[in-house]
Amino acid sequence: MSCRLPVRLRIGDSVVAGGVAVILLVAGLSGQHSPTNLDVLGYSLLVVGGLALAAARWAPVTVLAMTGLCVLGYQAIGFEVPAVAYLVAVYATVRAGHRLIAAAGSVIMLATLPFAMLAAHATWSLGEAFTQARGALQLAWLIAAGAAGEAVRQAERRADEAERTRDETARRRADEERLHIARELHDSLTHQISVIKVQSEAAVHVAQKRGEAVPESLLAIREAGREAARELRATLEALRDDGVATRQGLSQVPELVERARATGLNTTLTVEGQRQDLPAAVDRTVYRIVQESLTNIARHAAAERATVRIDYRPDTLVVRVDDDGKARPETMPEHGVGLLGMRERVTALGGRLHAAPRTEGGFSVLAELPMDLP
Repeated sequence: MSCRLPVRLRIGDSVVAGGVAVILLVAGLSGQHSPTNLDVLGYSLLVVGGLALAAARWAPVTVLAMTGLCVLGYQAIGFEVPAVAYLVAVYATVRAGHRLIAAAGSVIMLATLPFAMLAAHATWSLGEAFTQARGALQLAWLIAAGAAGEAVRQAERRADEAERTRDETARRRADEERLHIARELHDSLTHQISVIKVQSEAAVHVAQKRGEAVPESLLAIREAGREAARELRATLEALRDDGVATRQGLSQVPELVERARATGLNTTLTVEGQRQDLPAAVDRTVYRIVQESLTNIARHAAAERATVRIDYRPDTLVVRVDDDGKARPETMPEHGVGLLGMRERVTALGGRLHAAPRTEGGFSVLAELPMDLP
């Protein structure tokens, strides 16, 4: 069991240990014994045996041995005080799952305690020592302490199993919800996207068959339909397979740039720095940032030129997308769902996103993503 316990548990253990130490000390002070020059040692053993229980939760076997030695020590000096601390240590040891160690330690204690008492009372017979030992450490109390520890251990185990069951139930419900979302997406989007894809491809085919020039906008619609179908399929697979399916990433950014060029937007891609393997979440986020930025430029910016820059730094990946569109600093555009989603992705990874008009005109999206995700 980990030694890094919650503060409340550590305080509770310390209170119990302090209480047992006080009880033992009071019993030692009020008990009858022959004064010797070892009285200070006897009182010290009583206190140490009680205070050792503060560590019983994370070192139960060590505490069991320590309290047992303290009992033998103060009994050998002549302090006939019940072995309360040892009983608590037996409870803690069994609760931690060390039942055999607790049983073996108790047998040893029962066998050696009479001889410790004989050291303090030389006039006693061995039978008298065994009788007195039963008073200091009764077998019934040992069994009760062990039974209590086992009962608490079983209760904690059942509580842990119940917690795991709740977690498994939550995961199963999440899986069912993913499948439900996948079905809804399939039913609501697949048909419409398929219609757009088929109609655009048919229009391109007819134009080519007639020998007519195919408009760039029609080609862009066809490519967008194909890409939407691919992404929808990948999204459905990811929802069904709990993220196992392959997703878009940095390696597909050049394709985004090429599709932007096909629409008539003069787009350039620059990659700087030493290429590194990216965490999957960062890889996907880079793709989505570039995709959303280029989509916004095509829809709203009225731009002629766009630049995509990806900079590998020692611990950060910087993605910047600029355009020369109509945005101006004095007319701040309203951030739509795309930019909000982009910001949420970056923030979730512990990065930063800056999206605003440029001083020289146009719009700029700058994202800084950490490379060392936990």
